[in-house]
Amino acid sequence: MTDEEKPDSLEIDLEDMRRLGYLAVDALVEHLAGLEEKPVWRMQSREEGERRLREPIPETGRPFEEILARLQSDVLPYRAHVGHPRFMAFVPGSPAFPSVLADILTAGFNPFVGTWLGGSGPAMVELVAIDWLRQMVGLPEGAGGLFTSGGSAAALVAFVAARQARFGGPTEKATVYASDQTHSCVERAALIAGLPKENFRRIPADSSFRLDMKALSAAVDLDARAGREPFLVVGNAGTTNTGVVDPLPEIGRFCRDRGLWFHVDGAYGGFASLTTEGRALLDGIEAADSWILDPHKWLYQTFECGSVILRRPEELRSAFRVMPDYMQDVDMGGERVNFADYSHQLSRSWRALKVWLSLQYFGLAPYRKAVQKCLDLARVAESAIQAAPDMEMLAPASLGIVCFRLTREGLGEEDIERMNQRAQERLNASGYALLSSTRLSGRYSLRLCILSHGTTADDVRGVLSALREHARA
Repeated sequence: MTDEEKPDSLEIDLEDMRRLGYLAVDALVEHLAGLEEKPVWRMQSREEGERRLREPIPETGRPFEEILARLQSDVLPYRAHVGHPRFMAFVPGSPAFPSVLADILTAGFNPFVGTWLGGSGPAMVELVAIDWLRQMVGLPEGAGGLFTSGGSAAALVAFVAARQARFGGPTEKATVYASDQTHSCVERAALIAGLPKENFRRIPADSSFRLDMKALSAAVDLDARAGREPFLVVGNAGTTNTGVVDPLPEIGRFCRDRGLWFHVDGAYGGFASLTTEGRALLDGIEAADSWILDPHKWLYQTFECGSVILRRPEELRSAFRVMPDYMQDVDMGGERVNFADYSHQLSRSWRALKVWLSLQYFGLAPYRKAVQKCLDLARVAESAIQAAPDMEMLAPASLGIVCFRLTREGLGEEDIERMNQRAQERLNASGYALLSSTRLSGRYSLRLCILSHGTTADDVRGVLSALREHARA
């Protein structure tokens, strides 16, 4: 790029747009085509990152080819490849390519999806896509909501709507109940929604890591006698720790009897409803008042794509709608939905397109098949662990998650923990796979999250075999 060619405005001619676009898409396809051969995970130190990237703001531009090459050499290698078939840490799934294309289209067309006036076409797609999620999971007719950045934002929206519906505003007496296996975003949402930290009750899980109904009932009774206001119970449709599903039918009946709001966190596990097996496991999910579902997990969408759905979606509007004078033009009423009235976000991206486009392209059947395969692979892992003399299960395989540990005869608990930590660190550092860990009943547990549509039985067995080798090294 000569001095004469360096851009002096933000305009790019059509020929260059196409050329740069092809370069970017070619880089994406090349990356995805060779993904299985790449290390699953690679991390740099802060010092290394500073050395590679710290520099003054450029005053003049650089060739796009040079920038892209630098991105590929100095930035993108240092991350976890969440779409890799042996990425089995944490929960995010692997995005299917139509979702990637939808992000390109969304960024390029750049619609505003906060108001019907600003984007009635994109808003209609969001209404349809949200209703498709409702149908997938078997939620009641008339339930509705919107797409969010993820489960954390969705939980916040649900909690504020519940608080406003029950109390009309913040209150120091409102009390929330959740299993000690519940995701941390739920507690954070309660705090941001103005509920006192001391009023968030973590109910001990039972021996199966499910919400203990007797303990829940006792806690609600105790708080009521103390003058607090029990008002919301969280049920897990697949915990992050173990994949276990709380007793949703019992929680639903309890909440109806006590007049409590029933909230279900189905961020990843809710999409197990696509399968016959999963629908049976999630029986009772339909009884809730609000739900979290994250398509960027087990529906194979790119980040960011969460959602919140309410049984009575008008409660979202009651909680969030603010109409200043400068917005009077968008106040059209009727069935013309302003999604800005449904959450804390006015400027919002078109997250619905990726879900809508992906389902239009594939149909539902391949998603159902992919989720069922993950359920089956979790049982493959479970069987292999149970058959191994130096491994033990710490929780039954559930909704794609398997919790286990390495063992060795004659070792005490501290030595077993160190052995598992060391084997995990070595496996992750090798780049062959990425595993996460947790604690179950005080014991250090390794954790396989088998959610990728590209994972095979050979990958599962290979990861377990490599882990055992690292433990013996």
